[in-house]
Amino acid sequence: MTEELSLGLELMFVGMGIVFLFLAMLVVAINVMSALVQRFFPEAPVPSNPVLSTSLDKSVVAAITAAVHQHKNRHK
Repeated sequence: MTEELSLGLELMFVGMGIVFLFLAMLVVAINVMSALVQRFFPEAPVPSNPVLSTSLDKSVVAAITAAVHQHKNRHK
């Protein structure tokens, strides 16, 4: 019984060690891939457009709202 218990514990620790090593390697691989993607494919800076930052004219908003409403009514 003691020998079976020690073999079972040994197998459990070996299995848990293998899973831990696999997960650690997975974390390292994901971090390396993330660093490579950020290095070779950096995000392009978003150009600031002063036209978009200003408020829209109320007549333009009304026209867009009417067009969307008409489109929804036609395509029910």
